[in-house]
Amino acid sequence: VQLQASGGGLVQPGGSLKLSCTASGFNLAGKAIGWFRQAPGKEREAISCVSSTAGSTYYADSAKGRFTISRDNAKNSVYLQMNSLNPEDTAVYYCATNPSIFFCTTAQAMDLIAGGYWGQGTLVTVSS
Repeated sequence: VQLQASGGGLVQPGGSLKLSCTASGFNLAGKAIGWFRQAPGKEREAISCVSSTAGSTYYADSAKGRFTISRDNAKNSVYLQMNSLNPEDTAVYYCATNPSIFFCTTAQAMDLIAGGYWGQGTLVTVSS
């Protein structure tokens, strides 16, 4: 299983980025997918997840109202639209999945996803 996060970059405060998570040799459909981030010197933080049925999602408080997770099973991809970015959002962002987890609406479910497969992250830098 290979997951790849992409779409990171340098953005000014208040700006937006859309991250993508794609998979090789693995069908993301039917699995819950989570987005996590880790800032320098900080612990990993669970940001958001989407269930196999795209209508069920979870957002950490830091993401609520600013980030939107979505999925396109036809493209075997999951996305994280990030708006109103601030310097505190600077981190390496990762996507992850656990084939045993189909439903994700809680932080506890994200902990279970974290025990699965991870992809390489993408760096998001928010700075003026």
